Amino acid sequence: MSTVLIVVIIVVVLLAVAAVVIGRRRQEQRRIERERLAEEAESHRDEAQTRAAKATQLSEQEQAKRAEAAEAAEVAERHARLAAEHQDQADRLAAESEGAAERVERERERARRHSQKANEIEEEL
Repeated sequence: MSTVLIVVIIVVVLLAVAAVVIGRRRQEQRRIERERLAEEAESHRDEAQTRAAKATQLSEQEQAKRAEAAEAAEVAERHARLAAEHQDQADRLAAESEGAAERVERERERARRHSQKANEIEEEL
């Protein structure tokens, strides 16, 4: 019986040692997994920070482009207003020119009549 008892004690001790070794391995595996997950979380935090910085930069660029577009729209509106004013002035000058051309023609006609009248008077003399 003492042999059986010794064998049982050895088996129990071996099981206890195996349990301790298995427990330590599991503990080490859990530690390694926690480190891996912590590194992965840190990598995601870094990526999130990088993406947030990129989003901020793009937002600033978008705001600058929006301001530039608003300024360009103002310039275009001012140019359109000036073009309309110039077109009105051109139309007015064209109308005045037509009026002047009509007056020129009337004056030429009067000059011809007076020239003819003068010729007639000179012929009578």
